Amino acid sequence: MEERRILSDTEINLDLLAPVYGTPRWFWPVVGLLGLVVAAAVGAFIWMLTQGLVVTGLNRPVFWGFMITNFVFWVGISHAGVMISSILRLAQAEWRRPVTRAAELLTILALLTAALFPIIHSGRPWRTLYWVFPYDFARGIWPNVRSPLVWDPAAIFSYLTGATLFIYVALLPDLATLRDRSLGWRHYFYGALSLGWRGMSRQWRLQALVGILLSALILPVFISVHSVVSWDFAVATAVEGWHATIFAPYFVLGAIHSGVSAVVTVMALVRYLYGWKAYIRPEHFDALGRLLVAVGLAWFYFFALEFAFGLYGQDGPEVALREMVVFQMPWAGLFIVFLLTAFFIPVPLWLFRRVRRNIPLMLLLSVLVNIGMWLERFLIIVPGLARKEPFTFVWGSYAPSIVEILLIAGSFALVCLGFLVFSRLFPLIPLYDQKEGQVLRQEVEVGRARVKAVIREE
Repeated sequence: MEERRILSDTEINLDLLAPVYGTPRWFWPVVGLLGLVVAAAVGAFIWMLTQGLVVTGLNRPVFWGFMITNFVFWVGISHAGVMISSILRLAQAEWRRPVTRAAELLTILALLTAALFPIIHSGRPWRTLYWVFPYDFARGIWPNVRSPLVWDPAAIFSYLTGATLFIYVALLPDLATLRDRSLGWRHYFYGALSLGWRGMSRQWRLQALVGILLSALILPVFISVHSVVSWDFAVATAVEGWHATIFAPYFVLGAIHSGVSAVVTVMALVRYLYGWKAYIRPEHFDALGRLLVAVGLAWFYFFALEFAFGLYGQDGPEVALREMVVFQMPWAGLFIVFLLTAFFIPVPLWLFRRVRRNIPLMLLLSVLVNIGMWLERFLIIVPGLARKEPFTFVWGSYAPSIVEILLIAGSFALVCLGFLVFSRLFPLIPLYDQKEGQVLRQEVEVGRARVKAVIREE
């Protein structure tokens, strides 16, 4: 069991600001590798622009494939920030402190990455904006408000605005610390961003108030974003398997399941790469594991309901779709992998405290969950589309091309690269939150010492 001790403010500053003022040996090789993957994805995108969507694996009737699957997946990952920061802040959960900023940053990076894929998927991204925003006020031409092409950008950019404000307000005290400890361009850069923060009691009160208000206000947006994404499928009435009325809560719970698992992955990697064992401790993974058990069970309940609804209606095409997914290859193999990785392997193991406090094992299980949740989105989208046409002779198959695979790999590399760039400019763990937690710990230790002293005297 790792020893816990009270850290001084100086130790916290030195430890958590080390990535900002110093560069680990592994940093530039990893950045270079990630940059190559992103460059390959950009090259694939440019090739697709010049050749058209024919270079992808998309065909009739499967017009949605890896790219839209990835869009839904990253929107789900983005739910980590609100779940960890907003809900746990309102609940005053002390264990959230070292996790919040990484979760909020994951939200922003995942949303930005998700927003790219519908634009890329269109094949002609310069035309996409015409169908999203009003573009001819003189003639009164407006987009079709009944289209998901309008719903999705409205929900995503509302969520992105709230998440950006959330992380920026929490960054203000740390920006002031960086300003006071920097020289040259860094001093002016952090000085401009810190908005004149001086640590006065009024500023602390306002910052706490704004944090609570944003936590409460962003919750409806948090619920609406993935609900809107689920309605993308619900309005496509000609597609089998997309009619479940519980899609909205089912998608939201799946998003939380994958998002919190992604936070576990990020925290385990950050702990190892930066050596922050004193800040990200086994009890934090224990708490996240307990949260994931509850979320995973709720998600699986809705998954079982959604699957049962497709059979209960006894609609021939719907039942045939379920049979195809469960019994026909390659769908059956993907379905088994999805169930094992998303639920039947990780959730039962998280019931054991020793597993939850085993950080390498938690890292492995969290990665398995997101492999399974990515496959879940794929199995929702592609099999139904493959059977969409009314005549069997136009049913099509789908196999991703190297262009799509490179774009998906580039999205993961882009998010990782964003984390590394952020860590070079700003602390990944809130300084002031850690210091506040140390003060609370000191008060608790003093209180326990007094109680023990009274008991000994009696």
